[in-house]
Amino acid sequence: MSYLLLAMAIAAEVLATSSLKASAGFSRLWPSVIVVLGYGFSFYALAVVLKTLPVGITYAIWAGAGILLVTLIGILFYGEKPDLPALLGMGLIVVGVMTIQLFSRISSH
Repeated sequence: MSYLLLAMAIAAEVLATSSLKASAGFSRLWPSVIVVLGYGFSFYALAVVLKTLPVGITYAIWAGAGILLVTLIGILFYGEKPDLPALLGMGLIVVGVMTIQLFSRISSH
């Protein structure tokens, strides 16, 4: 259940971050509302998840998935094109999160 709630927190954070750009500096109402509600739910869900999962593991998954998903949304909806160093860096983030999940004793806490 904790991982499902973490996935929901990640989705809300990604929606909020993507809407932040669309809010045009909080000058557009509905994207601004999505930002506030999305971040609010995301942090609430993250706080609940932290009752059962270690903070380091939780944050690594949350941040890593968020970076990748927000980048994908930037590519698909905002026409952004990450260069090779950006893609390599994101690949390292994925490898880091996988390493923690697969090999670290803290991930089984």
